[in-house]
Amino acid sequence: MIKKEYPKICDEISGISPYIRFVGIIGKGGELLAYKRRPDLKPLLNAKNTQHQFAHIATKTDLEEFFDESLGEVEFVWEERKKVQTISFGIKKVRVWVSIDKKVIRSEMLRIIDSCLPIVKKYANA
Repeated sequence: MIKKEYPKICDEISGISPYIRFVGIIGKGGELLAYKRRPDLKPLLNAKNTQHQFAHIATKTDLEEFFDESLGEVEFVWEERKKVQTISFGIKKVRVWVSIDKKVIRSEMLRIIDSCLPIVKKYANA
């Protein structure tokens, strides 16, 4: 996968649902490589905490790889927090991180996940 595809991934995923707040491509070192934020949205994290979140995602992704041989690769991770829900997907050496409004019902979350998986697989196999 080449870097010029990162904005395409963000556009495709952000178009899945109006409840998607943010889509970001996070590099192996925690750097934000591309993103798309829903217009008129106030971020929940400031710049410093955003960088910490992305570094956490990179570290967690690195640790998860230890179990890939035994358990298989992680297809996605879904987190429910008090203010937001997040899902993340791995595409080769990067992580796609998606934040979604907290008020979304589980069936919509599952629809978002099911709609993201073919996009992720398309770019993972490119």
